[in-house]
Amino acid sequence: MPTILGANSVSGYEISNSIRVAGSRFLQLAHGADGTTKTMTFSWWFKQSKITANRNFFGHSSVDDAIFIRSDDGFSFVMRNAADGVLITNRKFRDNSAWYHIVLAIDTTQGTAANRLKLYVNGVQETSFATATYPDQDTDLTGFNTDTNNQYIGRERGGNHFDGYMSEINFIDGAAKAPTDFGETNDDGVWIPKKYSGSYGTNGYFLEFKQVGTSQNASGMGADTSGNDAHWAIDSFTARDIVTDTPTNNFATLNPLAGNSQLQAAGYFFGNTRVSSNVSGVDNSNYLMSISSIGVTTGKWYAEFKATGNLYSSGTNSTSLIGVGSGIYEAGDGNHNTAIGGFTHWWLDHDDDRVLVDGSTGNNNMNDSTHVAQNDIIGVYLNCDTTMPTVTFQKNGAALGGATNSPYNVRRTGSYNLGTNNPIFFMPVIRYGDSSNNGQFECNFGNPTNLPSSGNTDANGHGNFEYSATLGGVNYFALCTKNLAEFG
Repeated sequence: MPTILGANSVSGYEISNSIRVAGSRFLQLAHGADGTTKTMTFSWWFKQSKITANRNFFGHSSVDDAIFIRSDDGFSFVMRNAADGVLITNRKFRDNSAWYHIVLAIDTTQGTAANRLKLYVNGVQETSFATATYPDQDTDLTGFNTDTNNQYIGRERGGNHFDGYMSEINFIDGAAKAPTDFGETNDDGVWIPKKYSGSYGTNGYFLEFKQVGTSQNASGMGADTSGNDAHWAIDSFTARDIVTDTPTNNFATLNPLAGNSQLQAAGYFFGNTRVSSNVSGVDNSNYLMSISSIGVTTGKWYAEFKATGNLYSSGTNSTSLIGVGSGIYEAGDGNHNTAIGGFTHWWLDHDDDRVLVDGSTGNNNMNDSTHVAQNDIIGVYLNCDTTMPTVTFQKNGAALGGATNSPYNVRRTGSYNLGTNNPIFFMPVIRYGDSSNNGQFECNFGNPTNLPSSGNTDANGHGNFEYSATLGGVNYFALCTKNLAEFG
């Protein structure tokens, strides 16, 4: 069963929000009473961002019971430091562009050992394990679902925080549920969400992330809508972390696996919507390329790139580029200079700001008023519906002064092209600078790092932009799967 990029539900069920878990953020809850410690179900959707170290979905403050993806990318469930049971999948979870659905059904009362722990990924029971040790019959999970421990979402007691997006979190106290209670298969064979309609039990909860308050109540980000009022406290989240990137409308982010590998460990932030080269381990002689997690061959698309690092200063090495590319570099550590065929970029903080079209800078210079400064926003309008795809750049919602040959061609040619109809990707390229001239962008494909003050959507009502996604009376669209289904 494939992971999903986002699709409409057979039953019409839509998920409106997720929570962006990044850095050291997490949620916590102290149950008011013990629940059933032998039988329970966890169900949730996630899209991961960083693929480094252990990343934990659920844990608590006592013994090491944890539900997480390991540093080797296998999914794992550990009971009491593995003394009571452990599952580790052979399957690796490395896709950071798609949403996964996990159901972990626990029932230690079962007579058959393998029935005491059941793991389902996108509706299919996982049966291939690197390690599978099942608990003894009638074993109690003394950490989860008791009133003696703080329960965690997004970490375990030692930290090891999850980094990415979580949505539609159901916890069922007292029953081991099937994945069909939470999802269904559409006509394309893709596993998609459906509304759970059963009982939650004493300590069950349902987190939809529809609120933006900071209090532990029905108006807070951790509001429980199961009817049990098991509201979660938040740690370090703000309103910007409630986002519309969901299993039923998946937005593009940056893809660390396809860009420069020096950035993978520490160069991406806020669910892969910010990239920075001013981090440890980055070679200051290299151009460092990142690309959007979704590429397109048809349609009209809009994205914004905010220069949150210092940029223009003649003679510095903080040169950065913003644009699109029809070729993909391998995720190596080498210099990814984009002044070659197949790429069209606005070369920021060059002495005379210029656009590079397939490596050519001729007749594309712009005047000094066009120079990009810190906190400027570059709007990129990509039109793939013309015989020769084109791209138009704007700065802070205005046309570029002195620009010629705009809109610029985006040829699917050059030494790194993948064919005449290969996808075109949005692409920031940053170059290392010191602490006062670092390369850093917030990349908004409709799911921004920070909440824009204007709150513009595209013509379909998707995305959240500072400036209009309409250019010259022509509508461009946020790069998300609902729009892709219509135009992509």
